[in-house]
Amino acid sequence: MTKHRIYGMSVASVYPHYVTKAEKKGRTKDEVDEIIRWLTGHSQESLEAELANKTSFEDFFAQAPALNPARELITGVVCGIRVETIEEPLMRELRYLDKLIDELAKGRAMAKILRQPPAA
Repeated sequence: MTKHRIYGMSVASVYPHYVTKAEKKGRTKDEVDEIIRWLTGHSQESLEAELANKTSFEDFFAQAPALNPARELITGVVCGIRVETIEEPLMRELRYLDKLIDELAKGRAMAKILRQPPAA
């Protein structure tokens, strides 16, 4: 089976589109970065290094410092597909990111975007 084309694309090539989408709706680059850091465990410095290195999405998620376990609380539809039903792990990670950026652009509060597991 051939890999999806997006897997080999650099995060840096798509990142400006995430920022533009957010800024068009009155949100900020800092909020986009916060979402990416929450999802992947990157620090701001390591995120900027990945962007500068033009790291592919495949490597970006494979080498993420600490994928947030609460990301599994992300549900909903992106591109007509429910993110929680995507079986391909890398595509699910990409769609999680897309869903969070969509929620940011729709004006959702950061506290709700950055899911927290229910208290025990």
